[in-house]
Amino acid sequence: MNIPFRSSLPLAALLMLVAQTGWARIDTTDAQKLGKELTCFGAEQAANADGSIPAFAGQWLGTPPGVKFAGLGARHPDPYADEKPLYTITAQNMAQYEQRLSDGQKALLRKYPQTFAIPVYPSHRDFRLDDVRCDITRKNALVAELEDGNMGVKALKGGTPFPIPRNGDELLRNMLLPAYVLEEDAVYDQAVVYPDGKAAWGQMRYEILDKTGGPEDLGQPTTGVFAYSRATVLKPERQKGEASMTYTYFNELTNPQTSWQYNPGARRVRQSPGFGFDMPLGVGGFRTIDDDRLFNGSPERYDWKLVGKRELYIPYNGYRLEGADVKYADLLKAGSIDPRFMRYEPHRVWVLEATLKEGYRHRYAKRVLYIEEDSWQAVMADNYDARGQLWRTNFMNTFYAYDARVFHAGVTVYHDLMSGAYLADRLTNEGAAPKLNGDRLKPFMYTTDMLRQAGR
Repeated sequence: MNIPFRSSLPLAALLMLVAQTGWARIDTTDAQKLGKELTCFGAEQAANADGSIPAFAGQWLGTPPGVKFAGLGARHPDPYADEKPLYTITAQNMAQYEQRLSDGQKALLRKYPQTFAIPVYPSHRDFRLDDVRCDITRKNALVAELEDGNMGVKALKGGTPFPIPRNGDELLRNMLLPAYVLEEDAVYDQAVVYPDGKAAWGQMRYEILDKTGGPEDLGQPTTGVFAYSRATVLKPERQKGEASMTYTYFNELTNPQTSWQYNPGARRVRQSPGFGFDMPLGVGGFRTIDDDRLFNGSPERYDWKLVGKRELYIPYNGYRLEGADVKYADLLKAGSIDPRFMRYEPHRVWVLEATLKEGYRHRYAKRVLYIEEDSWQAVMADNYDARGQLWRTNFMNTFYAYDARVFHAGVTVYHDLMSGAYLADRLTNEGAAPKLNGDRLKPFMYTTDMLRQAGR
């Protein structure tokens, strides 16, 4: 028997109902830890043993005091701009810190001993999400459940589905359904940087409308469309005008992801069955479609395992990397982006391992994703080939978007350890900042006619 989705039901009443009926998805004693030992979103409230990871403060909702933020379409000023690295991890001293390094980070330090480094800054847990999302998450802890295997989720929109995940499938859903911006209207530069330092350039326009956190969506059941997205190629010139449109659903079994593509040469829109997974996307084919945000789309090709939690140095509070004062010529170096613009902090992460199912095909035979506990955002990923060798290691910089009041994906880097090249994606430094949570995008705009117009 399932508890009805009623977002107006008080948490205390839900706890009593669950205790009386035995319907609890998790033990009610565990659920009561939310907001006490755990934050309301499921992160550990306390500092770690040596204090390098602080206790959750959550003191800032929206723009921090003393920070001047101009609003929609403006860049987010760095609230930690005056801080300096505590130390820098290099190939020469990495043995001292290896317990807090991912396999991908260690591989990059070994491969690029002269150029790759990890500057470590003080760790901060200052930002929080809206109280309404917190309340929805508390309720989800009691009522959310997977359906159709791990292909769908029944939960309330706007909160974390499984704040105390019990297995890899639940952890995956937390990563796929974090608190997203409602609208992402942005033009992103892309650059593939080869071992000789030369770059190949691309540019994409993203128009993404999320259907989990709007005023009309918060607390509603996870049914129908999860997100509408449209991506239009602006560069290189030979591909200009190519466009794709995708509907993503909460249940990939009953409603598989639906995509269409527009070809400006043929001036035709065609539906694209099987769009996604390991199809290459972007300049040089250095990332797959399901590499976006380090993993997205249907989970059907992998078995998912919750490995546990680790304390790692991760890209975090990456405001400096998004700045308009950062020039691409200074940032994009052979081997890696210049570490002077990076910020790493020690944080706790969930470790999620995906192993390719027998009979299924994908370029990556195994994936390991590192998911930050406060935001549920994947921040690093290690991808292995069929021989079991680490092939690609990727990392995504995140920052708290003051206007949207959620954590947002920033510059993302995809390293190919075999070729020695990398793709830097979601670059905006020499262009306009993304418009987050505007009011331009509407569901009616995601039609085949509108897709054709976007590509012209």
